[in-house]
Amino acid sequence: MSKILVVDDEQGIREILCEYLELEGYETGEAVDGMDAIKQAKAGDYDLIVMDIMMPKLDGYSAVKEIKKEKDIPVIMLSARSEEYDKLFGFEIGADDYVTKPFSPKEVVARIGAVLRRGNGVNKKIVSDGLEIDIVGRSVTVDGSKVFLTPREYDLLFYLVKNRGVAIPRDQLLAEVWGYDYYGEDRTVDTHIKMLRSSLGPYRDKITTLRGVGYKIDL
Repeated sequence: MSKILVVDDEQGIREILCEYLELEGYETGEAVDGMDAIKQAKAGDYDLIVMDIMMPKLDGYSAVKEIKKEKDIPVIMLSARSEEYDKLFGFEIGADDYVTKPFSPKEVVARIGAVLRRGNGVNKKIVSDGLEIDIVGRSVTVDGSKVFLTPREYDLLFYLVKNRGVAIPRDQLLAEVWGYDYYGEDRTVDTHIKMLRSSLGPYRDKITTLRGVGYKIDL
């Protein structure tokens, strides 16, 4: 069963989340601040982190950025800060979901399950012709040469790969990859798809445009 690290400076929150998680069969670990979270994440073998934002010593945003430098662990941000800016910044640094306080422990557990299923539902490394996509290593190789993508291109490509063969509407890409509703800005997706195709070179046609719908990738 998956192992979850719960990071929050409030003991009561850590205890209740761990209790609900353990009832669902998860293994749990606890960290009391951002510095403690970095130490435990690097030393332990965690499958997901629930990270509070406002903590002493080091905030959750900074902790996530530091952890992501070494390990691509899914993260769910947990915070009393509900402003759009806070959520957007969380997604920009690599969070997979964002839950605001007060929260339902059952909802958090359900969101954890959803994030883990998304990650486990795809091979960690996919090879198609001369295109190699390493989900865990967050790298892309074209005909033996490593291709350097922007963070947004990586996120967009990996989301398409996780849903390969499925038609993904533009608004869904905006919501899932950008993390917010960018209604009416279809060109945002189109522009990034164009950049991504350019990076894939001879394999650009693996991303198919579906008129009036969105995009899909066939690997």
